[in-house]
Formats: sequence, structure tokens, C-alpha cells
Amino acid sequence: MRTGKVPPLAADILKILALAVAYFAGARIGLLEQVVIDGTVVTPMWPPTGIALSCLLVFGLRTWPGILLGTFFVIAGIGPVDAGILGNLAGNTLAPVCAALLLRRAGFRTELDRLRDGVALVVLGALAGMLISATFGAGNQVLIGHLPAAQFWPAWAAWWAGDAMGVLIVTPLLLVAWHARLPRAVRPARAVEAAALLIAAVGVALLCTRSPLSLLFLVFPLIVWAAVRFQLAGAAPVALIISVLAIAAANDRVGPFAGHSFLLVMVNLQALNGAAALTALLLAALVAEQNAIREKIEDACRELAEVVDRLAPGEAAHRWPPGATAPRRRKRGR
Repeated sequence: MRTGKVPPLAADILKILALAVAYFAGARIGLLEQVVIDGTVVTPMWPPTGIALSCLLVFGLRTWPGILLGTFFVIAGIGPVDAGILGNLAGNTLAPVCAALLLRRAGFRTELDRLRDGVALVVLGALAGMLISATFGAGNQVLIGHLPAAQFWPAWAAWWAGDAMGVLIVTPLLLVAWHARLPRAVRPARAVEAAALLIAAVGVALLCTRSPLSLLFLVFPLIVWAAVRFQLAGAAPVALIISVLAIAAANDRVGPFAGHSFLLVMVNLQALNGAAALTALLLAALVAEQNAIREKIEDACRELAEVVDRLAPGEAAHRWPPGATAPRRRKRGR
């Protein structure tokens, strides 16, 4: 039997189709918690932006047509397809592409094991890159008459925040999953701690987002626990759990989101999601960087000890000059 690798063109086509399918699936999940502003559909968190940016960072910029295809099918599933969708297609495609280019220019590493990588993802990938999609999207809705000009900034802000949350929450999770490797042996105590963390995250997030009391701050000790003990592999899922449950509570107008206007609900929700995502991402990257530095120092000390042992093995290491005999001990009298 002959075995061979998949041709590069075929591999790129498969990646593009896989990205389009993942983009569409993420959009359907995001639309479950959609918000409509004068006929314009926005979401508090838009997972496709995180999916698109992750694929561009991992597989390269050649997969950008998958974003275009995914966006087209998402728009076709929401409403009629006409010339007005061109602005949305351009914005949704250019935003992750420009974000990926900015991150590549900054020397971003997908392992997210340095604090500078976490800061770059926040500033360049989420906050700066998603300005493009929000401007194209909201501006296009105004141009085609689907959104009044007076509602441009509220729609723009909601659009930008949802896209930025998709990058901050989904991208780290997917990058961790891409680099994850099954450990050879897992200590039972470690597995129990991980399970306890996930259970506590769900329980505390439900309590904080559904209780009428102002208890949202209780989620941050869980994020610190996850980041310190498990780095991004623990912090990213915890941040996702908190965000999803907070969005559900905000849409149901329960807990701390009850009795407030739409604007206040969105501000409180995005403040919580943004703070949780930033804390998880930056703290996990900082802990990972410190652990890497400690491991390098330990390796350097170990190598230095081996060199010293080879140069002066045994008791010879304590004699100087080389070949000198060990000094005799004097006997003490009574």
C-alpha cells in the first residue's frame, strides 16, 4: 500500500472548510443569547471572532476564506441576502485578519506562556482588532437603513464589546486545547482538585449571577485559584463558565441584572466579563512565565553542578592546588 501526505492545496481547502463550519457553529451558539437594537442583532459575546483568530494564528492567514464563508452562511440564516451584507462580510473578515497580523508583528506566541503574549492578545487582538468589525458592521447597518443614525454608537459599542469578548474568552481556550498534551501520569490529588475547581466555578457563578445580592466579586478568587494552580488550562474554562452564566442571567434579567435598563445591564455584564477574562488571561500568563523562569534557573544550576562534578569529582573538589594532600587533624590532649 502506498502512503503519502495530503497535498498542500487539499490541506488548505480542508482547513478553510473546517473554519467555515466552526465559525457557523460558534455563531449559532452566540445567537442563542442575542440582543436586538432597532433591528440590528448583536451578542454580548461573539464566539466566531475567537474561533477565527485562533485558526489564523495556528493554521496561518491562508485560511481567511473560511471566515468569509462562515460569515455569509450566518447572515443568510438570519435574514435575506442582498448587497448590504458586503460591509458585514468585509468587517468580520478583516478584523481577525488584521488582529492576527498585529499579533504576528508583535512576536506573539500561541503558547501564551509569557505576560507580553497575554497583553498583546488583549490590546492588539481584542481591543484594537475588533474595532474594525464593529465599525464596518454598525456603519453598514446605518448605510443600508436598517439602523437609525442615532443608534450607531450604542450598536457599535455592543458590537465591539461582543467581538472583543469572543477573542478574550474563546481564543485562549482554543489555543490551550491546541497545545494540550495528555499527561503520562495524573496524580489523584491533582485530578480531584481540578474537578473541585470546575464544580466550585459552576456553583459560585450560579450563586453570584442569580442572587439578588451584589456578589459578583466572589468569582475572582476562583479565577486566581485556577490561574495559580493550573495556569491558562484552568483559568480559561473558568472564565468561560462565568461569562456564559452571566450572559444567561443578564438576558433573563435576574439577580444583579434585575430592574435595570438595557444600557446598565450591558455595562454591568461586559464589565464582569471583561474583568474576569483579563484577570484569567494575564494572571495565568504571568504564572506560566514565572514557572518557566524557575525551571530555566533549576536547569542551569543542575548543569553547573554536573560541570563542577566532572572537573573536580569527589573530595578533589575541596583541594587546592590540584594534587595537594588533605590536611591532617591535630589531636587534642586532655
